[in-house]
Amino acid sequence: MLTRRELNRALLDRQMLLRRHDAKALTAIEHLVGMQSQAPLSAYVGLWNRLLDFRHEDLSDLLTGRAAVRIALMRGTIHLVSADDCLALRPVIQPLLDRLLRTSYGRRLDGVDLGEVASAARALMEERPLSFAELEELLGERWPGLDALAQAVRAVVPLVQVPPRGVWGSSGQARHVPAESWLGRPLGDGSAAGDMVLRYLRAFGPASVKDMQTWSGLTGLRSVVKGLDLVTYRDEHGVELFDLPGAPLPGADAEAPVRFLGEFDNLLLSHADRTRVMAEEHRSRVFTVNGIIRATILVDGFVAGLWRIERGRAGEAAVLEIEPFGPLGAATRDALAAEGARLLEFAAGDAPTRDITFLG
Repeated sequence: MLTRRELNRALLDRQMLLRRHDAKALTAIEHLVGMQSQAPLSAYVGLWNRLLDFRHEDLSDLLTGRAAVRIALMRGTIHLVSADDCLALRPVIQPLLDRLLRTSYGRRLDGVDLGEVASAARALMEERPLSFAELEELLGERWPGLDALAQAVRAVVPLVQVPPRGVWGSSGQARHVPAESWLGRPLGDGSAAGDMVLRYLRAFGPASVKDMQTWSGLTGLRSVVKGLDLVTYRDEHGVELFDLPGAPLPGADAEAPVRFLGEFDNLLLSHADRTRVMAEEHRSRVFTVNGIIRATILVDGFVAGLWRIERGRAGEAAVLEIEPFGPLGAATRDALAAEGARLLEFAAGDAPTRDITFLG
């Protein structure tokens, strides 16, 4: 049986959050099986938390050099992944995207030949990257009166969001190109489900089948798990957890330094039971009704508050606002202030003045 704190420390260790690692950005992205990237710049904070001497250009160069891409994958949400993982995982996730398309837009696309729509969209985006609004307008010339064509293409055609979207210091509307065209290589054959589960456990385990399905958005993974060589545990509620043989379990007393997680960090999104990292009473303050996952602080390995950086007009000042969920001891406040100063230097180094404020 593994306690909640033991699961917490195992998760933090595998998420590279018990200490910063001397590793390349691409290595970390692949170890994490991608990083949630709904907020285009959140992955920079995520990598800064996990890697020694991480620089903005370490990720920006991967995106502009096409070694990493941003694409809809797990849970149907935008993820930052390596080019290799884009091609291997996108076909595995296809059943989820098909299901989401049917449930959300099926009636609006009734009678439409999605193969023809996909072919037309590919031809258009191979001429130039297109936003969804632009794609919808162009496809509407051939299929007038429909308003979900771009969403259909998103589900049927693997689309990467091309730079400057996601590049630090740049901005731009999300524009899309088929992944095979952008990377110059074909997609995989969709047979990597078993490897995907093993990699999930390496980055998020031990975990239940329900956890795996929450992370991926896929169903039917129990049959995949049965074909793998795994060890099993139970949590405090008796739920069966699977893991890789010999995978690290650092123990409940392992030291967990304070951390500033960015928006949408996968640490909070990848288990059905999130209490291994966040108390249930805090969930509504982190997960908003409009789908935003707020940036959080970790204290002793668990979510203990929110943070945000406020910029003054014309960028003159940057203030890190820390909003704890409860009282903090002096040592914890000092640790957060020290780590927060490093965060400000990384995320707002161009600000001539920087400050930290504790709210509440």
